[in-house]
Amino acid sequence: MGSLANFLSRCMRFDAIGFSLDSSKIPMTEDVWRKLSGPTAAALEALERLEGGAIANATEGRQVGHYWLRAPKLAPDKAIEDAIGSTLKRIMSFAEDVHTGKITAGGKKFTHLLCIGIGGSALGPQLVADALMPENPSLEILFLDNTDPDGFARCFKSLEPHLETTLVIVTSKSGSTPEPNNALAATVGFFVKRKISFPSHAVAITCDGSKLHQRAQDENWLAIFPMWDWVGGRTSVTSAVGLLPAALYGIDVGSFLRGAAEMDKLTRARENNPAMRLAQCWYVAANGKGTKDMVIIPYRDGLGLLAKYLQQLIMESLGKRLDRKGNVVHQGLTVYGNKGSTDQHAYVQQLRDGMDNFFVTFIEVLRNQSATGQNVVNAAEAADYLEGFLLGTREALSECGRMSITITLRELTPFSLGMLIALYERAVGFYAELIDVNAYDQPGVEAGKKAAAEILLLKKEICDYLSQNSLSLENVDAATIAKALHREERGELIFKLLEFLRANS
Repeated sequence: MGSLANFLSRCMRFDAIGFSLDSSKIPMTEDVWRKLSGPTAAALEALERLEGGAIANATEGRQVGHYWLRAPKLAPDKAIEDAIGSTLKRIMSFAEDVHTGKITAGGKKFTHLLCIGIGGSALGPQLVADALMPENPSLEILFLDNTDPDGFARCFKSLEPHLETTLVIVTSKSGSTPEPNNALAATVGFFVKRKISFPSHAVAITCDGSKLHQRAQDENWLAIFPMWDWVGGRTSVTSAVGLLPAALYGIDVGSFLRGAAEMDKLTRARENNPAMRLAQCWYVAANGKGTKDMVIIPYRDGLGLLAKYLQQLIMESLGKRLDRKGNVVHQGLTVYGNKGSTDQHAYVQQLRDGMDNFFVTFIEVLRNQSATGQNVVNAAEAADYLEGFLLGTREALSECGRMSITITLRELTPFSLGMLIALYERAVGFYAELIDVNAYDQPGVEAGKKAAAEILLLKKEICDYLSQNSLSLENVDAATIAKALHREERGELIFKLLEFLRANS
């Protein structure tokens, strides 16, 4: 059990905005504070340079400006400021026109929204939609975020009765990413098969001049909204990527942006900075080397996707082989989680009694927006049990010396979700500075894409060879194909590709 004095001294409270961060269950000694004082000051200066427009993505020579999205006046030039402002106005106007029936599907009001994207182009909008689901949504919303044909079929089955009134948003920065391209092709085919014009139902969110931008222009899609090269996918939720689906769904995106902006202000401070404190907690808990996993447990169903969202934000940003000096460091933080109190019946047993290779972040939401107004058991409401499980799990872990952080929101609203997302964005940037890696460069992602492209070319070689030699899949083996193609070093991959081809005729 922690003392009240320790708790109060280590809990940052911001009552005016309904937010607090409790680090009392992370062992922060005076020696630790002294060790981190220099890197902390350097991290604050680095984030100031980032917001000032410094090149942060070294691989692509790009600025990183997602903070400008909720504070356009901070943008380093007037053109960027104006582009952010005008895009937000267009988003709000387009959503209003869809809601009022000014923009229609052949005279019928849109009733459903299909969002196609991958990675940050899907995870952010999904989190916002799930967390802030309106009581009466303006449109029903679905997502295609993979290149799984079974996923396509499941989605299309749900949409088929409403296809004539379905609006489709296609989000792809380059316009050439395979997963959204495949989902787009399948969706277009579904529309064409049912003799429905796809362009009159389609909206693009993409970079100016991309393949998707050109296609949307040529085919006269309903609208094109910008993505900018200075906004990374995993930090794009406060751009058109997240705001357009949210606005169409009926979420107050103005409040969402204000929440993010408010947290940005707090986390620019030299003192009493919650994002810096969060980054320091990560550093202490995982020994500055990512030696312990980060377990995210939000005690609200609406935040069930938060761990999934943070997996991309944190792991793609921090998982690096090299530090800025070129040293091999293999840094990162492994993130996983579910939701409370589901975790009581899933993996809390191991967290309490198993390996001590983690630290937990509890996300607490105080106010109930849908109180039942009646007791469930023994004069207690459902929310009483939820809070009891949170506090009980927190104490049970503490008794065993297991570390935890608790983030408390007064309520779950667009404003508070904006705050929470901005908090983690800034904490990632600070932590990256503490361990001296670049949070905004991701060469490993490109390596994976390149490898996938090479495998698809190998599959084509196999198919061409079979066709040219009139061979059937049943009459060949991997060793024979590898030798014939002079690709013996790819024998294992050829075996796996033949196995896949046989399973799918």
